[in-house]
Amino acid sequence: MMKRNKWLAVFLVVCAGLLVMAMNPGVFLHAEEAAEAAGNSAGAIRGSNIAFMALSAMGAVSLSCISSGYALARIGSAALGAMSEKPEIGGRALVFLGMAEGIAIYGLIIAIMMLNKI
Repeated sequence: MMKRNKWLAVFLVVCAGLLVMAMNPGVFLHAEEAAEAAGNSAGAIRGSNIAFMALSAMGAVSLSCISSGYALARIGSAALGAMSEKPEIGGRALVFLGMAEGIAIYGLIIAIMMLNKI
């Protein structure tokens, strides 16, 4: 149990660090220097929007893949246990595994749609 809490703490610290870096638009894309070189201040706002959009797409993919992996682990182990008792239900188990995999695909689709807005 202690190892699980350790990884949760590491995950939360990394998320907090990314959030702090996202609040400063120059961290990811150096938008302030690019705006000064171009001679306009609209570039800094644009760079900030791009950084937030990239972080949102990253969050959509990462959270959907993590939740899909968790669902696949739970469903897969239960399906193997059920198939050991009744081998004829293997086809039904594959359907449920495919439904859990769809969660990751939906997250990827949302990320692609978000990045096409940039």
